Amino acid sequence: MIKILVIGNSFSQDATYYLHDMAAADHIDLKAVNLYIGGCNLQRHWNNIVNDTADYLYEENGKSTEKFVSVRQALDSDEWNYIVTQQASYDSGLIETYYPFVENIFNYIRKEAPKAEFMLQETWAYETDSNHDCFDRYEKSQKLMYEKLSKAYRSAADRLGVRLIPCGDIIQKLRGIEPFDYETGGMSLCRDGFHMNFIYGRYLLSAVWYKYLTGNSVFDNSFMPRTDLAPNAECDEKILSIIKRVVDKVVH
Repeated sequence: MIKILVIGNSFSQDATYYLHDMAAADHIDLKAVNLYIGGCNLQRHWNNIVNDTADYLYEENGKSTEKFVSVRQALDSDEWNYIVTQQASYDSGLIETYYPFVENIFNYIRKEAPKAEFMLQETWAYETDSNHDCFDRYEKSQKLMYEKLSKAYRSAADRLGVRLIPCGDIIQKLRGIEPFDYETGGMSLCRDGFHMNFIYGRYLLSAVWYKYLTGNSVFDNSFMPRTDLAPNAECDEKILSIIKRVVDKVVH
């Protein structure tokens, strides 16, 4: 079994929502746990570790368990193959907000879970017309936000010597092609200007994670996203195929 623990927030909630189901469709047993605090940044994650704060909602395979845990409790609950964290989206392009917290978390995980591989998830830029309160930090420019967060994440990954799950890169690439060319009338990959679309956005993230962690192609994967969170939406297999082709081509 592949066991993944994410010290995260709503962006990692988006990323892990379909991950177990996608693996199951490929006959792979995978457990994806997200430790959720909305909007949680690296500084707060580190403070929570220091204080052993049990404020994280424990989400397993895309579902809430309705129990709250600390990072320590989550680490002790299983033997993890991968432990992943990320910066909060609003701070993602501000490199000074990463330190010393990301290094502290890395050193803590390396000591407490030495068999696990520590990784970062590269988050993504907001939609071009996002009304997020912190979009002003990036002059309300998706391009600028992407450039800054991409540089910050790569700098942090290089400094720590860890791998980076390239979600932000793949999202930005898809935004330049149909049917996701939002600026020219296509659909947005976001549902609210910053979180991912419940169907295609979350599917894309899971496909990136799955391909990156297993090396398996997603093109012939039979999993279809659920529409329970977007009951009036439909899932178009042709659109999924576009996502699959891009993920298989770009993610290594």
